Formats: sequence, C-alpha cells, structure tokens
Amino acid sequence: MLSKAKIKLIRSLEQKKNRQAEGLFVAEGPKVVGDLLPYFRPRFVIATRTWIESNVCPSDAEIIEVTEDELAKASFLKTPQEVLAVFEATDRRTEKTSDKTSDKTSDLRLQPSDNSLTLVLDDVQDPGNLGTIIRTADWFGVRQIVCSHGTADAFSPKVVQATMGAIARVHVRYADLPTFLSAVPAGTPIYGTFLEGENIYRHPLSAGGLIVMGNEGNGISPAVGRYITDKLFIPPYPTGCATSESLNVAIATAVTLAEFRSRTYINN
Repeated sequence: MLSKAKIKLIRSLEQKKNRQAEGLFVAEGPKVVGDLLPYFRPRFVIATRTWIESNVCPSDAEIIEVTEDELAKASFLKTPQEVLAVFEATDRRTEKTSDKTSDKTSDLRLQPSDNSLTLVLDDVQDPGNLGTIIRTADWFGVRQIVCSHGTADAFSPKVVQATMGAIARVHVRYADLPTFLSAVPAGTPIYGTFLEGENIYRHPLSAGGLIVMGNEGNGISPAVGRYITDKLFIPPYPTGCATSESLNVAIATAVTLAEFRSRTYINN
C-alpha cells in the first residue's frame, strides 16, 4: 500500500529546494524508469502488478505494488504510466551528486577528445527545452552538457520526462560558465550561435569542441560571449524572405548538432 508519507515526499520533489535537500528526483513511465535503473539507485519504486511481473529491480530497492488509482495520486502526469520511481541523484558511474552549487572544474571533463562535443547552456530556462536538448544530445552522441546556474534543473519532473531516458546517458553539470570557459585548454574551439554569426553551412567546423547555446529570449550573455571563438548563424530559407525572428533554442541545438555530425560523416 502506498502511504500518505510517500505521496507527500513524491509531491514535494516537484520543487527544486526539496530535490536538493533530499538528494532525490522522480521519473515516470516504463521507458524512462527502465533507462535510469542501471545508472541511478532507486530509493523506492511504485508500480502496477503488470509492470512488477515484467521487470527486474535492484534487490535493495523498495517495491510497492499499487493500483492505477493509487499511482494517479502520486503521479505528475495526466495519464500515469504503470510505474513511478524515486531515484537518488547520484550517478552510479561517477558516484558524484549532481549539485548545482559545485563549481569544481575537476568534476568536468575539460579536455574533449578529437571527436567529442560538449554542449554549454547559458540560462536555458524552459524545462521542456532543456529536456529536448538532453534528448537531442543523446541522439547525436554528446555525453556532457555544462549548464549555467540560471539554466533549468535537469532533475525536475518535467525535464526528466522530456528527456525520455536520455538523462541516463548524458552527464549534466552546473557551473559558473565564465569560470568554466576560462579553464578550457587553449586552442579548443568554442562555438556559439548568434544572429550576426557566420553561416553554419559554410563555416569550417571541427569534430570536437564546445557549442554554446543561449537563453530563449536574450541569447548568449556578454559574459559568456567573450569566450566564443567562432560565431555561427543558422540562416533561414530562402534567403531574404520574411520569416520568424529566431529559432527555438532546442530546435537550433538540433540543427547545429546535425550539421556538426554531418561534417564528421562526410570527412570520414
């Protein structure tokens, strides 16, 4: 039976301050929970009998069988999906908590390999955008995202669901971006998207480096922009026609990563 105390705990994790205080986050649905189980420790899992009979959970996890009505009382979704898990916000691979207050550059891989791209997000505030960006990064093989403190919390329920399990494979870290970028090894290309940048389809792109994406309304901040080595622009088509003012940041990220990866395929 699902206790009122556990329902209260789950509901409290909608707020960032409670997630940080408890070191916990919520994930829902067979796809998302299934992807996260190998990487994050579940504090407890509440699920229907159908899900429990079809899946294997860690032996030390508390499994609570519930009805669909009981699951609905705890779920953040309009239509609950068989299972909800409360995970510890500690990646099994690194055993380091995802703490926004830490600016230790030792927690960040600052020297990408020849074919490694790192995304840097400068105050991307919409949870849906962040979740989509994490999912897109996963698709294009980007394994690290470094976020400003003003970026949405990657472990909020909305972001976790929007990643569709990609948060299990993409490391999301938070840092003071000017401090982080100032420590990047000399010669590492740092790309950024700007309306006054160079045409991305014509500009030389490296297989590795950092790609900075800016805030939904204000773009890349001046404090971060000073570290950009290559300003890129995604041109509308056809040139010169009336069009939207700009692209959504999640869509712009997808277009940018696709172009970087296309160069890799062409060059190989």
